[in-house]
Amino acid sequence: MTNTALYEKLSLAMKSCSYIEKTGENTFHGYSYVTSSDVLERVNDALTSVGLITAVTPTLLDLREVQTAKGNIDKHATISVTISIIDIETGESVQISGIGSGQDSGDKAIMKAETAAIKYAYMLSFCIATGDDPEADTNIDLNTHTVSQPKSDITRKKVTSPQTKVIDDLHCTDCGSAISTKVSSFSKQRYKRPLCMNCQKENEFVA
Repeated sequence: MTNTALYEKLSLAMKSCSYIEKTGENTFHGYSYVTSSDVLERVNDALTSVGLITAVTPTLLDLREVQTAKGNIDKHATISVTISIIDIETGESVQISGIGSGQDSGDKAIMKAETAAIKYAYMLSFCIATGDDPEADTNIDLNTHTVSQPKSDITRKKVTSPQTKVIDDLHCTDCGSAISTKVSSFSKQRYKRPLCMNCQKENEFVA
């Protein structure tokens, strides 16, 4: 069977990096995260210990200028990476991939995007646990009772009472605008709360 030896080595590597502790701390937003350096160090140790090496090929998907809430202009980049994992004994290889975005006022947007893409490619492909449990979010549970509220009522409240934000999974917690289920799900996984695409860019933080 093709790649049998490689798959056995990958299995061993996955076992040795199945959990990585969160050592990073975002003091501004008040959450912890797994740093890219911790992921790369653990995965590299796991792979090289069984005779596997990697080669990364990045592709720039998008690079644009975006305006921040303060009126400043940042660069926002989106990168896809293909990581080849190669068995040094047999030459067999498999590929994994990932996508990441990064925003910066200087010249580091692309580097941030590449770092994020590599980090999450490894975390998803190697099934690395960090202790997160999206279903255990107490704040979200407390707010779900507003989801069943008729849309017309929600709209009316936003118009007649601009000081009051509608708080549920389908509204941005920062600006109050309505968002789709897909955007909400992605935002809660990455930012721990539902945010619209614009507010996600403002809250962009790449470890």
